[in-house]
Amino acid sequence: MATILERYTTKFQGSSEAFERGKAVIPGGGHQSRVVNPHPVFIDEGKGAVKYDVDGNELIDYMMGFGALLLGHADADVTSAVAARLSKGTHLGSLSELEIDWAELVTGLIPSAEQVRFTGSGTESTLLALRLARGHTGKTKVVKFREHFHGWHDYLSMDSGINTQVGIPDETLSTIVVIEPTLDALSTLLERDTNIAAVIMEPTGGHWGQFPLQNPGFLEGVRKLTTEQGVVMIMDEVICGFRLSRGGAQGRFGIMPDLTTMAKIVAGGLPGGAVAGKAEIMEMLGEADPSRRLAHPGTFNANPVSATAGITALRKIANEPINDRADAMAARLKSGLRDALNRTEVAGQVHGLASVVHIALGIDADDEGISTVPHDDLAKATAGDRASMIKLAMLNEGVDMMGGIGFMVSAVHSENDIDRTTEAFERSLVALREERII
Repeated sequence: MATILERYTTKFQGSSEAFERGKAVIPGGGHQSRVVNPHPVFIDEGKGAVKYDVDGNELIDYMMGFGALLLGHADADVTSAVAARLSKGTHLGSLSELEIDWAELVTGLIPSAEQVRFTGSGTESTLLALRLARGHTGKTKVVKFREHFHGWHDYLSMDSGINTQVGIPDETLSTIVVIEPTLDALSTLLERDTNIAAVIMEPTGGHWGQFPLQNPGFLEGVRKLTTEQGVVMIMDEVICGFRLSRGGAQGRFGIMPDLTTMAKIVAGGLPGGAVAGKAEIMEMLGEADPSRRLAHPGTFNANPVSATAGITALRKIANEPINDRADAMAARLKSGLRDALNRTEVAGQVHGLASVVHIALGIDADDEGISTVPHDDLAKATAGDRASMIKLAMLNEGVDMMGGIGFMVSAVHSENDIDRTTEAFERSLVALREERII
């Protein structure tokens, strides 16, 4: 019987050939591979909950544009609105009422958003949020938590899951303080260092909840400590914004940060991001006095095409049970994955909030929402051969998961998609056991 690797090599031959072409002209062979060995899969088309690769293989998709496609691939309303917009021009070199419409939707959905400024990406959003926090407070340092990812720019790369600081000056890294996600650690630091401008965090925990914040009062504690010390609290909702609820994580948990960063869903699956927050901070971007104005250029900020996609997606989220549908399918998926683990007698934990699902193999725990398993144990369970080979095995079975063994469920995944996925997972577990990987 063919091994997992042999099946993968045969099934995705066209991707192997494309990868070899890519390596000649693109460092790493491509931009979105996320390092799948022996080669990534090259995708040609996405429709609804599935996508098709260059070999014509159908894959039930749980990457969903790295979380951007809550509405699924090629949503009819979004694509038709964007198509109509394209005929009117992609960049007008001027203001457009579309950006006002877009901003009104964001401020109407995100509880803490008094004003909003659009960017070109999630990384740009966190970069702007840091600039705003430093400008507002007059302080220079930023606190982040271990394994929390906030984009690939210099300032927040330290201990973010990007395991290198190559090309990043020590002078930049000296402005970042990385601590364990505990209130004691944060309290001690804020009392000791008076030069802290902001605390930035993923409100669900590191890597979109793979390493959950385990203290149920953690967000409330961060809000209290930052308020007491005059420090800006930044919620990075690039992934969880509009996914954990229509109002994001802050809407679900009832916590009001000073600034919120967004991307992915906010732009309807097109390039785009945003920073929203208190007017007293945001208004620095609109200062009449140029000497006091916080600079924020960007050729494609709030461009009419991304604005159109964002407006269309957010209107649907605001007026339709989009979150309810995605959450229901995620709940069905979690139940099915647990059943597969039980039937195969493989130890593993399934956890996650709303439409996000995580698996940690080799762990025997009953947590369903927020995992209480220690960080280091989760790290071991979601890395190495088990994690990489389960992804290959699932691709062989027609399912594309997020890295670290996770799933981003959309509103268009059907019960049939979910049931096929859990069946594929069970077959994959059997294959991994036969090869003594688990």
